[in-house]
Amino acid sequence: MPPPAAPSRAPLRLAYLTNRYPAVSHTFIRREILELERRGHHVARVAIRSAAGALVDAADQREQQLTLHVLELPRVQLAASVFRTLLTAPLAALRGLAQARALQRASDRGWLRHLAYWIEALFLLRHFARERVQHVHVHFGTNPAAVALLVHTMGGPGYSLTVHGPDEFDAPGPLALSAKVAEASFAVAISDFGAAQLKRWARLEDWSKLHVVRCTVGDAFLALEAPSTPGEGFVCVGRLSAQKGHFVLVEALRILRERGLAPRLVFAGDGELRGDLERAAAAAGVASQIEITGWIDEHQVRERIRASRALVLASFAEGLPMVLMESFAVGRPVVATRIAGVPELVEDGVNGWLVTAGRADLMADALERCLRATPDELALFAARGKAAVRERHETGTEGAKLEALFLRAVVPTRPG
Repeated sequence: MPPPAAPSRAPLRLAYLTNRYPAVSHTFIRREILELERRGHHVARVAIRSAAGALVDAADQREQQLTLHVLELPRVQLAASVFRTLLTAPLAALRGLAQARALQRASDRGWLRHLAYWIEALFLLRHFARERVQHVHVHFGTNPAAVALLVHTMGGPGYSLTVHGPDEFDAPGPLALSAKVAEASFAVAISDFGAAQLKRWARLEDWSKLHVVRCTVGDAFLALEAPSTPGEGFVCVGRLSAQKGHFVLVEALRILRERGLAPRLVFAGDGELRGDLERAAAAAGVASQIEITGWIDEHQVRERIRASRALVLASFAEGLPMVLMESFAVGRPVVATRIAGVPELVEDGVNGWLVTAGRADLMADALERCLRATPDELALFAARGKAAVRERHETGTEGAKLEALFLRAVVPTRPG
């Protein structure tokens, strides 16, 4: 671990606001928070609720203890805080209520949902004041961004947001993405593709607020040397959900089986489609080639990737998946779909293979090329991928970018 970086100005008091935190898929948020703390800043963790399911990673378990989960507070405590805010700042509360109504008119979610956002914001307005929070940063442009906007409308600290996609880009109108960017101090995208999507929906006068700060890979991944011998099978890491395209991989395995190839495929993750995926594998005659691990911790993810021949993702929609960076960092090439920000990291024929989303035949072709590649070819692809990760996804570099944005945002309102 490098020594603490001394901030160029007085340490900031920040709050990170998310919908669910910590979560197995949000290690990049934890990494970001810890880097800011390493730089001397105070970061309060606030989430609307806890993540569903048990946390298997010890680092996530520690973060759980540090995080305030708003909707899991005793109802009496939450109600008392909201009531005190209504009594002491009634005009501000009315402004927030009007803003919540304006957000609801553009949304596909009902008034009761937005009334809940307002109540959460009333609580956080008081909580942020008590914690002397100077700036709030939100990950994802969904409901936590609405809450941050309402807090700011009622006189609370300014806010910024990191937009990941694909959810925000699927429903920018109902999510009032343009309004959230307009009121924010700045908005961050995790890829150039994401920044371009933000420009589609943000007002032209807000384009100067848009920045790219990439997610990063931890030292635990980058410090590992690539295994000398490639594995024979593939690993796919992520939630078992519709947007991940897992059923395309099942069909690709069936096609490969007809060609006389029967590689193993590990699905490292869990989700709502697990039963459907197991049934699809059985119907395709490839159930014996598939393993579904359920949720596993960061160390286990690293080891599964290292034991594979390559990471494979068949996603239909993404931002820029962290697992791509993690695979390159531990010395494994990638087979992925040519979507969203993925081609900014994975270059076809350079450090991996890119295929058209939804095409099981093309996915089978790419997997076959990977299976027939020599160990030297795989090692070259992986080395190029690791170099790209070091160049574009290093925690200190991206943390410095974010720190500079926070310092710039807070300076005008910092008490003299």
